[in-house]
Amino acid sequence: MKKTRPLTVYILVAMVLGILVGYLCHETFPEKALSADIASHMSIVTDVFLRLIKMIISLLVFSTLTVGIAHMGDGKTAGRIGIKALSWFVMASLVSLTLGMILSNLFQLGANLGLPLPEVGTATNLKTAAFTLKDFVTHLVPKSPIEAMANNEILQVLVFSIFFGGALAGMGEAGKALTAVVDQLAQVMLRITGAIMTMAPLAVFAAMASVVTTQGLGVLATFAKFMGGFYLGLFCLWMLLIGAGFVVLGPRVFKLVGLIREPFLLAFSTASSEAAYPKLLLALDQFGVQRKISSFVLPMGYSFNLDGSMMYCTFAVLFIAQAYGIDLPLGTQITMLLLLMLTSKGMAGVPRASLVVIAATLTHFNIPEAGLLLLMGVDQFLDMGRSATNAVGNAIATAVVAKWEGGLASEEDAARNHELQQGETQVAEQLKAA
Repeated sequence: MKKTRPLTVYILVAMVLGILVGYLCHETFPEKALSADIASHMSIVTDVFLRLIKMIISLLVFSTLTVGIAHMGDGKTAGRIGIKALSWFVMASLVSLTLGMILSNLFQLGANLGLPLPEVGTATNLKTAAFTLKDFVTHLVPKSPIEAMANNEILQVLVFSIFFGGALAGMGEAGKALTAVVDQLAQVMLRITGAIMTMAPLAVFAAMASVVTTQGLGVLATFAKFMGGFYLGLFCLWMLLIGAGFVVLGPRVFKLVGLIREPFLLAFSTASSEAAYPKLLLALDQFGVQRKISSFVLPMGYSFNLDGSMMYCTFAVLFIAQAYGIDLPLGTQITMLLLLMLTSKGMAGVPRASLVVIAATLTHFNIPEAGLLLLMGVDQFLDMGRSATNAVGNAIATAVVAKWEGGLASEEDAARNHELQQGETQVAEQLKAA
Protein backbone atom coordinates (compact mmCIF):
# COMPACT_ATOMS: atom_id res chain seq x y z
CA MET A 1 0.00 0.00 0.00
CA LYS A 2 1.32 3.44 -0.93
CA LYS A 3 2.31 5.48 2.11
CA THR A 4 0.98 9.04 2.12
CA ARG A 5 2.79 11.98 3.65
CA PRO A 6 1.20 13.31 6.84
CA LEU A 7 -0.78 16.54 6.66
CA THR A 8 1.79 18.14 8.97
CA VAL A 9 4.40 18.14 6.20
CA TYR A 10 2.10 19.91 3.77
CA ILE A 11 1.11 22.50 6.38
CA LEU A 12 4.75 23.27 7.18
CA VAL A 13 5.62 23.61 3.50
CA ALA A 14 2.57 25.81 2.97
CA MET A 15 3.63 28.08 5.88
CA VAL A 16 7.12 28.58 4.44
CA LEU A 17 5.83 29.20 0.90
CA GLY A 18 3.17 31.58 2.24
CA ILE A 19 5.77 33.67 4.08
CA LEU A 20 7.98 33.75 0.97
CA VAL A 21 5.18 34.75 -1.40
CA GLY A 22 3.88 37.33 1.08
CA TYR A 23 7.34 38.88 1.43
CA LEU A 24 7.79 39.08 -2.34
CA CYS A 25 4.37 40.70 -2.74
CA HIS A 26 5.10 43.18 0.06
CA GLU A 27 8.40 44.21 -1.51
CA THR A 28 7.04 44.28 -5.07
CA PHE A 29 3.90 46.27 -4.21
CA PRO A 30 4.88 48.69 -1.42
CA GLU A 31 1.72 50.82 -1.70
CA LYS A 32 -0.49 50.00 1.28
CA ALA A 33 -3.76 50.18 -0.63
CA LEU A 34 -2.54 47.85 -3.37
CA SER A 35 -0.92 45.35 -0.97
CA ALA A 36 -4.09 45.32 1.13
CA ASP A 37 -6.15 44.59 -1.99
CA ILE A 38 -3.83 41.73 -2.99
CA ALA A 39 -3.92 40.33 0.54
CA SER A 40 -7.72 40.48 0.66
CA HIS A 41 -7.90 38.33 -2.49
CA MET A 42 -5.33 35.90 -1.09
CA SER A 43 -7.26 35.50 2.14
CA ILE A 44 -10.39 34.31 0.31
CA VAL A 45 -9.14 30.72 0.57
CA THR A 46 -8.53 31.05 4.31
CA ASP A 47 -11.89 32.72 4.85
CA VAL A 48 -13.66 29.92 2.99
CA PHE A 49 -11.77 27.28 4.98
CA LEU A 50 -12.64 28.89 8.32
CA ARG A 51 -16.28 29.27 7.26
CA LEU A 52 -16.35 25.58 6.39
CA ILE A 53 -15.02 24.82 9.89
CA LYS A 54 -17.65 27.09 11.43
CA MET A 55 -20.25 25.32 9.27
CA ILE A 56 -19.65 21.99 11.01
CA ILE A 57 -18.35 22.96 14.46
CA SER A 58 -21.72 23.42 16.20
CA LEU A 59 -23.24 20.21 14.83
CA LEU A 60 -20.04 18.34 15.61
CA VAL A 61 -20.02 19.56 19.23
CA PHE A 62 -23.75 18.90 19.61
CA SER A 63 -23.70 15.37 18.17
CA THR A 64 -20.52 14.12 19.88
CA LEU A 65 -21.36 15.69 23.25
CA THR A 66 -24.98 14.47 23.21
CA VAL A 67 -23.92 10.90 22.42
CA GLY A 68 -21.18 11.04 25.05
CA ILE A 69 -23.57 12.15 27.80
CA ALA A 70 -26.22 9.65 26.68
CA HIS A 71 -23.65 6.86 27.01
CA MET A 72 -22.66 8.03 30.49
CA GLY A 73 -26.06 6.90 31.67
CA ASP A 74 -26.57 9.35 34.54
CA GLY A 75 -26.14 12.99 35.44
CA LYS A 76 -23.79 12.25 38.34
CA THR A 77 -21.06 11.07 35.98
CA ALA A 78 -21.36 14.19 33.81
CA GLY A 79 -21.32 16.40 36.90
CA ARG A 80 -18.24 14.68 38.29
CA ILE A 81 -16.37 15.03 34.99
CA GLY A 82 -17.42 18.67 34.71
CA ILE A 83 -16.13 19.50 38.20
CA LYS A 84 -12.79 17.81 37.52
CA ALA A 85 -12.44 19.61 34.19
CA LEU A 86 -13.30 23.03 35.66
CA SER A 87 -10.84 22.47 38.52
CA TRP A 88 -8.06 21.85 36.01
CA PHE A 89 -9.16 24.85 33.92
CA VAL A 90 -9.05 27.22 36.91
CA MET A 91 -5.58 26.04 37.93
CA ALA A 92 -4.26 26.29 34.36
CA SER A 93 -5.74 29.78 34.04
CA LEU A 94 -4.11 30.96 37.24
CA VAL A 95 -0.76 29.53 36.14
CA SER A 96 -0.89 31.20 32.72
CA LEU A 97 -1.95 34.57 34.15
CA THR A 98 0.63 34.48 36.95
CA LEU A 99 3.43 33.40 34.60
CA GLY A 100 2.53 36.24 32.25
CA MET A 101 2.63 38.74 35.12
CA ILE A 102 6.01 37.51 36.39
CA LEU A 103 7.67 37.57 32.96
CA SER A 104 6.19 40.98 32.06
CA ASN A 105 7.59 42.50 35.25
CA LEU A 106 10.90 40.75 34.76
CA PHE A 107 11.43 41.81 31.13
CA GLN A 108 9.77 45.28 31.30
CA LEU A 109 8.87 44.91 27.61
CA GLY A 110 7.04 48.23 27.36
CA ALA A 111 9.69 50.39 29.03
CA ASN A 112 11.89 52.60 26.80
CA LEU A 113 9.94 51.50 23.76
CA GLY A 114 11.40 54.08 21.39
CA LEU A 115 8.12 54.39 19.46
CA PRO A 116 5.63 57.28 19.32
CA LEU A 117 2.76 56.52 21.69
CA PRO A 118 -0.84 56.96 20.49
CA GLU A 119 -2.59 60.01 21.97
CA VAL A 120 -4.59 59.22 25.10
CA GLY A 121 -8.25 59.08 24.10
CA THR A 122 -7.66 57.80 20.57
CA ALA A 123 -10.51 55.45 19.64
CA THR A 124 -9.76 51.77 19.15
CA ASN A 125 -13.27 50.95 17.82
CA LEU A 126 -13.55 47.97 20.17
CA LYS A 127 -16.86 47.34 21.91
CA THR A 128 -16.05 46.99 25.61
CA ALA A 129 -19.30 46.53 27.46
CA ALA A 130 -18.87 46.18 31.20
CA PHE A 131 -18.72 42.59 32.38
CA THR A 132 -21.39 41.59 34.86
CA LEU A 133 -22.18 38.24 36.47
CA LYS A 134 -25.81 38.63 35.34
CA ASP A 135 -24.79 38.97 31.68
CA PHE A 136 -22.53 35.94 31.90
CA VAL A 137 -25.08 33.65 33.56
CA THR A 138 -27.92 34.64 31.24
CA HIS A 139 -25.65 34.26 28.22
CA LEU A 140 -24.97 30.65 29.22
CA VAL A 141 -28.54 29.61 28.37
CA PRO A 142 -29.54 29.88 24.70
CA LYS A 143 -32.84 31.49 23.74
CA SER A 144 -32.95 28.92 20.97
CA PRO A 145 -30.62 25.99 20.19
CA ILE A 146 -30.96 26.83 16.49
CA GLU A 147 -29.84 30.41 17.13
CA ALA A 148 -26.92 29.19 19.26
CA MET A 149 -25.77 26.87 16.46
CA ALA A 150 -26.26 29.54 13.81
CA ASN A 151 -24.06 31.98 15.77
CA ASN A 152 -21.53 29.28 16.74
CA GLU A 153 -22.04 30.02 20.44
CA ILE A 154 -20.16 26.93 21.60
CA LEU A 155 -20.90 27.53 25.28
CA GLN A 156 -24.64 27.71 24.60
CA VAL A 157 -24.50 24.64 22.34
CA LEU A 158 -22.71 22.84 25.16
CA VAL A 159 -25.46 23.73 27.67
CA PHE A 160 -28.24 22.57 25.31
CA SER A 161 -26.34 19.36 24.50
CA ILE A 162 -26.03 18.55 28.21
CA PHE A 163 -29.81 18.83 28.62
CA PHE A 164 -30.48 16.89 25.41
CA GLY A 165 -27.98 14.13 26.19
CA GLY A 166 -29.20 13.88 29.78
CA ALA A 167 -32.79 13.50 28.60
CA LEU A 168 -31.76 10.76 26.15
CA ALA A 169 -29.92 8.92 28.92
CA GLY A 170 -32.96 9.18 31.16
CA MET A 171 -35.19 7.57 28.52
CA GLY A 172 -33.27 4.28 28.73
CA GLU A 173 -34.14 1.79 25.97
CA ALA A 174 -36.66 4.18 24.41
CA GLY A 175 -33.91 6.72 23.73
CA LYS A 176 -31.43 4.33 22.12
CA ALA A 177 -32.90 4.72 18.62
CA LEU A 178 -32.51 8.51 18.68
CA THR A 179 -29.06 8.19 20.27
CA ALA A 180 -28.03 5.99 17.33
CA VAL A 181 -29.29 8.64 14.90
CA VAL A 182 -27.30 11.40 16.66
CA ASP A 183 -24.28 9.08 16.68
CA GLN A 184 -24.60 8.69 12.91
CA LEU A 185 -24.79 12.48 12.63
CA ALA A 186 -21.46 12.68 14.50
CA GLN A 187 -19.91 10.20 12.06
CA VAL A 188 -21.18 12.26 9.12
CA MET A 189 -19.71 15.44 10.61
CA LEU A 190 -16.33 13.72 11.08
CA ARG A 191 -16.40 12.50 7.49
CA ILE A 192 -17.14 16.03 6.29
CA THR A 193 -14.26 17.20 8.50
CA GLY A 194 -11.91 14.85 6.66
CA ALA A 195 -12.93 16.39 3.35
CA ILE A 196 -12.51 19.95 4.62
CA MET A 197 -9.06 19.22 6.04
CA THR A 198 -7.72 18.38 2.59
CA MET A 199 -7.69 22.10 1.83
CA ALA A 200 -5.93 23.01 5.10
CA PRO A 201 -2.49 23.51 3.45
CA LEU A 202 -4.02 25.92 0.91
CA ALA A 203 -5.71 27.83 3.74
CA VAL A 204 -2.43 27.99 5.68
CA PHE A 205 -0.55 29.24 2.60
CA ALA A 206 -3.15 31.94 1.96
CA ALA A 207 -3.24 33.01 5.63
CA MET A 208 0.53 33.47 5.88
CA ALA A 209 0.84 35.13 2.47
CA SER A 210 -1.99 37.55 3.27
CA VAL A 211 -0.57 38.65 6.62
CA VAL A 212 3.01 39.11 5.40
CA THR A 213 1.81 40.96 2.27
CA THR A 214 0.11 43.64 4.33
CA GLN A 215 2.39 43.77 7.39
CA GLY A 216 5.73 42.75 5.92
CA LEU A 217 8.46 41.21 8.01
CA GLY A 218 9.69 44.63 9.19
CA VAL A 219 6.91 44.90 11.77
CA LEU A 220 8.34 41.79 13.44
CA ALA A 221 11.68 43.55 13.90
CA THR A 222 9.99 46.62 15.40
CA PHE A 223 8.20 44.57 18.03
CA ALA A 224 10.82 41.82 18.26
CA LYS A 225 11.38 42.37 22.00
CA PHE A 226 7.70 42.13 22.91
CA MET A 227 7.00 39.21 20.58
CA GLY A 228 10.13 37.39 21.73
CA GLY A 229 9.13 37.81 25.38
CA PHE A 230 5.58 36.68 24.69
CA TYR A 231 6.62 33.57 22.76
CA LEU A 232 9.17 32.75 25.45
CA GLY A 233 6.30 32.97 27.93
CA LEU A 234 4.20 30.64 25.76
CA PHE A 235 7.09 28.18 25.57
CA CYS A 236 7.40 28.22 29.37
CA LEU A 237 3.64 27.68 29.62
CA TRP A 238 3.85 24.71 27.22
CA MET A 239 6.57 23.19 29.41
CA LEU A 240 4.47 23.69 32.55
CA LEU A 241 1.37 22.18 30.92
CA ILE A 242 3.33 19.21 29.60
CA GLY A 243 5.00 18.84 33.01
CA ALA A 244 1.60 18.82 34.74
CA GLY A 245 0.42 16.29 32.17
CA PHE A 246 3.51 14.18 32.89
CA VAL A 247 2.59 14.05 36.59
CA VAL A 248 -0.79 12.50 35.71
CA LEU A 249 -0.11 10.67 32.44
CA GLY A 250 3.56 9.79 32.85
CA PRO A 251 5.88 9.59 29.81
CA ARG A 252 2.81 8.94 27.66
CA VAL A 253 2.16 12.69 27.59
CA PHE A 254 4.91 12.99 24.94
CA LYS A 255 2.91 10.63 22.73
CA LEU A 256 -0.02 13.03 23.04
CA VAL A 257 2.20 15.97 22.09
CA GLY A 258 3.22 14.11 18.94
CA LEU A 259 -0.39 13.29 18.06
CA ILE A 260 -1.57 16.90 18.31
CA ARG A 261 1.12 18.39 16.08
CA GLU A 262 -1.31 18.71 13.14
CA PRO A 263 -4.04 20.57 15.05
CA PHE A 264 -1.30 22.64 16.75
CA LEU A 265 0.10 23.77 13.39
CA LEU A 266 -3.38 24.32 12.02
CA ALA A 267 -4.36 26.55 14.95
CA PHE A 268 -1.02 28.38 14.73
CA SER A 269 -1.04 29.06 11.01
CA THR A 270 -4.71 30.05 10.74
CA ALA A 271 -4.79 31.84 14.13
CA SER A 272 -8.01 29.96 14.88
CA SER A 273 -8.56 27.48 17.70
CA GLU A 274 -11.81 26.39 16.06
CA ALA A 275 -9.93 25.12 13.01
CA ALA A 276 -8.08 22.67 15.25
CA TYR A 277 -11.13 21.29 17.08
CA PRO A 278 -12.05 18.40 14.73
CA LYS A 279 -8.43 17.26 14.46
CA LEU A 280 -7.98 17.49 18.24
CA LEU A 281 -10.99 15.25 18.72
CA LEU A 282 -9.52 12.63 16.37
CA ALA A 283 -6.06 12.90 17.97
CA LEU A 284 -7.58 12.26 21.41
CA ASP A 285 -9.41 9.24 19.98
CA GLN A 286 -6.09 7.91 18.73
CA PHE A 287 -4.51 8.61 22.13
CA GLY A 288 -7.13 6.41 23.78
CA VAL A 289 -9.48 8.95 25.36
CA GLN A 290 -13.07 7.74 25.45
CA ARG A 291 -15.21 9.80 23.10
CA LYS A 292 -17.83 10.42 25.79
CA ILE A 293 -15.17 12.26 27.81
CA SER A 294 -13.37 14.12 25.02
CA SER A 295 -16.65 15.30 23.48
CA PHE A 296 -17.64 16.74 26.88
CA VAL A 297 -14.38 18.24 28.16
CA LEU A 298 -13.03 19.67 24.87
CA PRO A 299 -15.99 22.01 24.17
CA MET A 300 -15.85 23.17 27.80
CA GLY A 301 -12.18 23.92 27.33
CA TYR A 302 -12.91 26.08 24.30
CA SER A 303 -14.99 28.34 26.57
CA PHE A 304 -13.18 28.09 29.91
CA ASN A 305 -9.58 27.07 29.21
CA LEU A 306 -8.01 29.75 27.00
CA ASP A 307 -4.50 29.52 28.46
CA GLY A 308 -2.70 31.27 25.60
CA SER A 309 -5.27 34.07 25.38
CA MET A 310 -5.10 34.78 29.11
CA MET A 311 -1.31 34.95 29.12
CA TYR A 312 -1.53 37.42 26.23
CA CYS A 313 -3.95 39.57 28.23
CA THR A 314 -1.46 40.00 31.08
CA PHE A 315 1.42 40.66 28.69
CA ALA A 316 -0.58 43.24 26.73
CA VAL A 317 -2.01 45.13 29.73
CA LEU A 318 1.34 45.39 31.50
CA PHE A 319 3.14 46.23 28.24
CA ILE A 320 0.81 49.19 27.65
CA ALA A 321 1.06 50.35 31.27
CA GLN A 322 4.87 50.22 31.06
CA ALA A 323 4.86 52.07 27.72
CA TYR A 324 2.91 54.97 29.26
CA GLY A 325 5.05 54.91 32.42
CA ILE A 326 2.18 53.82 34.69
CA ASP A 327 3.34 51.97 37.78
CA LEU A 328 0.99 49.17 38.89
CA PRO A 329 1.59 47.97 42.47
CA LEU A 330 1.62 44.23 43.10
CA GLY A 331 -1.79 44.36 44.77
CA THR A 332 -3.29 46.08 41.74
CA GLN A 333 -1.74 43.50 39.42
CA ILE A 334 -3.20 40.64 41.46
CA THR A 335 -6.61 42.32 41.30
CA MET A 336 -6.13 42.62 37.55
CA LEU A 337 -5.40 38.88 37.28
CA LEU A 338 -8.59 38.02 39.15
CA LEU A 339 -10.58 40.34 36.90
CA LEU A 340 -9.07 38.73 33.81
CA MET A 341 -10.00 35.31 35.18
CA LEU A 342 -13.65 36.39 35.11
CA THR A 343 -13.77 38.50 31.95
CA SER A 344 -11.97 35.88 29.87
CA LYS A 345 -14.84 33.47 30.63
CA GLY A 346 -17.52 36.05 29.98
CA MET A 347 -16.11 36.94 26.56
CA ALA A 348 -15.89 33.34 25.28
CA GLY A 349 -16.92 33.14 21.63
CA VAL A 350 -16.56 36.90 20.99
CA PRO A 351 -14.60 37.75 17.81
CA ARG A 352 -11.13 39.09 18.69
CA ALA A 353 -12.04 38.29 22.28
CA SER A 354 -8.55 38.91 23.67
CA LEU A 355 -8.49 42.50 22.42
CA VAL A 356 -11.96 43.15 23.82
CA VAL A 357 -10.98 41.75 27.23
CA ILE A 358 -7.76 43.78 27.25
CA ALA A 359 -9.58 47.00 26.31
CA ALA A 360 -12.11 46.48 29.12
CA THR A 361 -9.31 45.80 31.62
CA LEU A 362 -7.34 48.89 30.56
CA THR A 363 -10.41 51.06 31.08
CA HIS A 364 -11.04 49.56 34.52
CA PHE A 365 -7.52 50.45 35.73
CA ASN A 366 -7.38 53.88 34.00
CA ILE A 367 -4.69 52.80 31.54
CA PRO A 368 -5.00 54.49 28.11
CA GLU A 369 -7.03 52.19 25.86
CA ALA A 370 -5.29 53.83 22.90
CA GLY A 371 -2.19 51.80 23.83
CA LEU A 372 -3.83 48.82 22.14
CA LEU A 373 -3.11 50.51 18.82
CA LEU A 374 0.57 49.71 19.44
CA LEU A 375 -0.22 46.01 19.22
CA MET A 376 -2.78 46.02 16.42
CA GLY A 377 -0.14 45.63 13.72
CA VAL A 378 1.31 42.43 15.19
CA ASP A 379 -1.87 41.04 16.74
CA GLN A 380 -2.25 38.45 13.97
CA PHE A 381 1.24 37.06 14.68
CA LEU A 382 0.49 36.99 18.41
CA ASP A 383 -2.93 35.42 17.83
CA MET A 384 -1.21 32.51 16.09
CA GLY A 385 0.71 31.65 19.25
CA ARG A 386 -2.17 32.01 21.65
CA SER A 387 -4.54 29.97 19.45
CA ALA A 388 -2.02 27.12 19.24
CA THR A 389 -1.46 27.28 23.01
CA ASN A 390 -5.21 27.05 23.61
CA ALA A 391 -5.22 23.85 21.55
CA VAL A 392 -2.32 22.34 23.52
CA GLY A 393 -3.88 23.24 26.87
CA ASN A 394 -7.25 21.74 25.98
CA ALA A 395 -5.75 18.51 24.63
CA ILE A 396 -3.72 17.93 27.80
CA ALA A 397 -6.66 18.87 30.04
CA THR A 398 -8.95 16.39 28.27
CA ALA A 399 -6.41 13.56 28.52
CA VAL A 400 -5.82 14.27 32.22
CA VAL A 401 -9.55 14.25 33.03
CA ALA A 402 -9.90 10.98 31.08
CA LYS A 403 -7.09 9.47 33.17
CA TRP A 404 -8.75 10.60 36.39
CA GLU A 405 -12.04 9.08 35.23
CA GLY A 406 -10.53 5.76 34.14
CA GLY A 407 -11.55 6.62 30.59
CA LEU A 408 -8.10 6.39 29.02
CA ALA A 409 -7.27 3.18 27.18
CA SER A 410 -3.80 1.64 27.47
CA GLU A 411 -1.32 2.41 24.71
CA GLU A 412 -1.73 -1.09 23.30
CA ASP A 413 -5.53 -0.92 23.25
CA ALA A 414 -5.46 2.60 21.79
CA ALA A 415 -3.11 1.47 18.99
CA ARG A 416 -5.25 -1.62 18.31
CA ASN A 417 -8.47 0.42 18.15
CA HIS A 418 -6.84 2.96 15.83
CA GLU A 419 -5.69 0.21 13.47
CA LEU A 420 -9.21 -1.28 13.42
CA GLN A 421 -10.71 2.13 12.61
CA GLN A 422 -8.20 2.68 9.82
CA GLY A 423 -8.96 -0.75 8.42
CA GLU A 424 -12.70 -0.07 8.45
CA THR A 425 -12.14 3.25 6.71
CA GLN A 426 -9.98 1.65 4.00
CA VAL A 427 -12.57 -1.07 3.40
CA ALA A 428 -15.33 1.53 3.11
CA GLU A 429 -13.25 3.53 0.61
CA GLN A 430 -12.49 0.42 -1.44
CA LEU A 431 -16.19 -0.52 -1.54
CA LYS A 432 -17.03 3.03 -2.58
CA ALA A 433 -14.41 2.95 -5.34
CA ALA A 434 -15.70 -0.42 -6.56
